[in-house]
Amino acid sequence: MARTNIYLNFQGNAEEAFNAYKSVFNTEWAAPMFRMGDMPQQEGMPALSDKEKQMIMHVSLPILGGTCIMGTDMLESMGHHLKIGNNTTISLEPDTKEEADRIYRVLSEGGTECVAPHDEFWGYWGVCLDRFGIRWMFNVPNQQNQA
Repeated sequence: MARTNIYLNFQGNAEEAFNAYKSVFNTEWAAPMFRMGDMPQQEGMPALSDKEKQMIMHVSLPILGGTCIMGTDMLESMGHHLKIGNNTTISLEPDTKEEADRIYRVLSEGGTECVAPHDEFWGYWGVCLDRFGIRWMFNVPNQQNQA
């Protein structure tokens, strides 16, 4: 079933923030935290330091009304810099790749910082900053990853 989540970016303190949010909302992780060191090495990707390997690649926590907040640490070594405008994203999980492509096509029109949806090891993913300055993420998880 399609759903919408709120995706938060951090500069190295995602785990600390999410542990605080976990205590605020008194809920449990939607899935185990996934660390940068758990990610398969991608072609052309620089090697991660031991510190970066411990940073959070993905975490998901239910909060209120069926909404989940999700998050990641941005890596300076990969050119990521946290700023107002890239710290919060609306994360859409359409039911199909076709629906992800349709929504992406419309929202990315006149937008910037766009990465068209494409296959990744966890599913079909893309992102764009729309012409109004709102960041949207598109994710259709692989069937085996869906809970």
